[in-house]
Amino acid sequence: MSVTSREVHLVARPSGEPVPADFALVETALPDPGPGQVLVRNDWISVDPYMRGRMNDAESYVAPYRLGEAMEGGAVGTVIASGDDAVPVGASVLHSLGWRDHALLPAGAFRVVDTAAAPAQAYLNALGMIGFTAYVGLTEIAPVREGDVVFVSGAAGAVGSLAGQIARRLGASRVVGSAGGPEKKRRLVEEFGYDAAIDYREGRLEEQLALAAPDGIDVYFDNVGGDHLRAAIAAARTHGRIALCGAISQYNATGPVPGPDNLFLAVGKRLSLRGFIVGDHAPLMGEYARRAAGWLAEGDLRAEETVVEGIDNAVTAFLDMMRGANTGKMLVRLPG
Repeated sequence: MSVTSREVHLVARPSGEPVPADFALVETALPDPGPGQVLVRNDWISVDPYMRGRMNDAESYVAPYRLGEAMEGGAVGTVIASGDDAVPVGASVLHSLGWRDHALLPAGAFRVVDTAAAPAQAYLNALGMIGFTAYVGLTEIAPVREGDVVFVSGAAGAVGSLAGQIARRLGASRVVGSAGGPEKKRRLVEEFGYDAAIDYREGRLEEQLALAAPDGIDVYFDNVGGDHLRAAIAAARTHGRIALCGAISQYNATGPVPGPDNLFLAVGKRLSLRGFIVGDHAPLMGEYARRAAGWLAEGDLRAEETVVEGIDNAVTAFLDMMRGANTGKMLVRLPG
């Protein structure tokens, strides 16, 4: 059952903010699956901030995308032909060959998921690496303790919208989030359970945080870097913990970006600042999956999505996500 797949290639290394001309939509013929392989029609693909780093030709924790080849990313799809007796046609699988409408997957490169227990896209959101990233940051990297005040930047994004809710489940007494614009600020409080919200576009970030958390913060989950990290260090209480998850404010920078100019406060306050890559904590995934499934079933965890239709619009979805156009997880839905 050979098919022709449309896939997004990176054709130029972006300088600063990526533009549509850096990408191309290419047709590729895929053969029938061999022994152990499955041919998958992708139903959902994920676009994420870390992908911007893979567009640079620079050494990092994950290899850069190759020019002239299909990019990779999380995806969930339906098996349409199988060379694996254990994986029937019709099974739903989670894998990393996104950015295309069909994928030929070798044995060991996919995981069957139960779409009767949760919608397929949940495995790219709350039940996948997005939710797991928030969980690792708040349990292993900057552990939340009973009664803590927690601050989350990028709080309306994929990881941030879950991080605030998970912090509450872990015992935080007050959760403060930062997002861009009055609508996102409203939704943080009314829909995602934040006690207070900051609109960073209004400026005066440190003053806004001082008003939202007048007694300071114990934990900061950093998705933004820059001025947000500076404000968190200023607001941190003694023995505060900071999880450095991302720095989206700097991903399109074309030169060196200065760090916070108040880092010396970390000494007197005895702060812990720790960066992390979620893949290093894979043994915790089972624990998280059990807890998250319970929270979802009980209605204690809301997984928001912003959905764009079609592989033709995957690049637009990525560019919009990098500009903050999404609330919750940005996903691309492909026609069945």
